[in-house]
Amino acid sequence: MTLVPPDDTTRAGTAMTDAEYGASRSTLWTGASALITDTSGRVLVQRVDYRDVHLLPGGAVDAHESPSRAAAREALEELGVTAHYTRGLAVDWIPSNTPGYPAETRFPGEILFVYDGGTWNAEQIAAVRLPDREILAIDFAEPARLPDIMEPGDARRTLSALRARINGTTTLLEDGRPLDPTPLDRHRVLATARKPQHWSWHSATVPSGLPLQQSWGWLFAPDGRVLVLIGTDTGSACLPGGTVDPGDHGGPSATLRRETAEEANARIGEQLLHLGYLYDDNAAQQPGPCARVRMAGRLAGFGPWRPAPATGHTYARLLATPEQVCELFDWGPEGDHQVAAVHAAREQLGLPRPTRQSVTELPRRGGIL
Repeated sequence: MTLVPPDDTTRAGTAMTDAEYGASRSTLWTGASALITDTSGRVLVQRVDYRDVHLLPGGAVDAHESPSRAAAREALEELGVTAHYTRGLAVDWIPSNTPGYPAETRFPGEILFVYDGGTWNAEQIAAVRLPDREILAIDFAEPARLPDIMEPGDARRTLSALRARINGTTTLLEDGRPLDPTPLDRHRVLATARKPQHWSWHSATVPSGLPLQQSWGWLFAPDGRVLVLIGTDTGSACLPGGTVDPGDHGGPSATLRRETAEEANARIGEQLLHLGYLYDDNAAQQPGPCARVRMAGRLAGFGPWRPAPATGHTYARLLATPEQVCELFDWGPEGDHQVAAVHAAREQLGLPRPTRQSVTELPRRGGIL
């Protein structure tokens, strides 16, 4: 049975003509770009002859062209490289009132797609061939520096896309801001410049006579992910641990347990494994050459979120895969050797290999893992 309103014969029709329907739809530009990083996690940006700011590789989507094909075409035209983009990192809606567009363009707003261009090694970077005009140079910029060299919306979009790549997800943005912010977004991860820590990795005990400066830990949850701390005032990442104190009579294990309790209000299980150490050849400064130990163990539990008693700093407590943690630092190629040692320890502890997933935050009220 069909129900018809009693006054249906007096209602005006709602059907549009094809012309009326077409005229009612929003008109937007479409663009596509690629996010490319080097092995230190810096972002490839271009200096161009028509703007005084840096841009990601990319440009406008031509008529009858898909966004992924546009990104690949622009990579060939601008960088001289053949690319095939299959993974999207971000889709951004850019409003029509965005500053910087000349009035003559009648900018209607834009939908911009950001694709994952991967991590390039030195050989891939050396293969770049710039065109005779338009692209003046390419640079690899520390993520925290992007707001200084890009338009504000471009920098927001690029950082959001970079965090989505670390998460292994795709993010929907409006003017560069995520509609559903992840912990990496909420805590402004990578907003502060990372300190290069290109120290050599040694899977051995610390040699006699080499001062032990710090002890840091890779602490596992039952699903094989590890704890990483994010400074809530800076967005900077650190592993649990810190400087060896003369009162730490138990050596690096005691330092790690003390620092983890102070910074993360978390407890470590009984078993701790020595992974190795980083050799810091800091000959020009105090304390001179030293060792920075890495250990591994299980997280036993964690208390309520609180400031560290010694410093007053507050750290967000996140769980991530070892590979995701490595992407939050500038460790250089040595980071891969350290991550390999972490996975060996994970297997020794009988824990599963975690799959990449969105980084999660431990509950602020505390709990048991």
